[in-house]
Amino acid sequence: MNTRGLGSQLKDSISVSELSASSPFGNHDILRRGFSCVKNELLPSHPLELSEKNFQLNQDKMNFSTLRNIQGLYAPLKLQMEFKAVKQVQRLPFLQSSNLSLDILRGSDESIGFEDILNDPSQSEIMGEPHMMMEYKLGLL
Repeated sequence: MNTRGLGSQLKDSISVSELSASSPFGNHDILRRGFSCVKNELLPSHPLELSEKNFQLNQDKMNFSTLRNIQGLYAPLKLQMEFKAVKQVQRLPFLQSSNLSLDILRGSDESIGFEDILNDPSQSEIMGEPHMMMEYKLGLL
């Protein structure tokens, strides 16, 4: 199974921009979020954008349906349970997790893709605030 785009499906991780969306006075924080554009939030900028966002989900659905047709209902259910168990194992929210075990389950550990080269967390422009991210994860914020 060749699947990619894991970072867009992780529900456990949050971005720093969600935490500090506004300044203490309620204004839009331009330094962290950039200029706001209402049109980009309402409509996708390209017709293929939605397809590319949901590529991983569509790929998983196709693989599960193929697996169900070949091996029966048990095989995709077992694989989905393994995916769920592997996704629950995470590092702290402010540390990047490679999710190697999920890549192994999906079969994408042996392929080099676009996100492997240009999605390096050490080259990220956003540095999270550890205390704020932990408080958000624990529900204290």
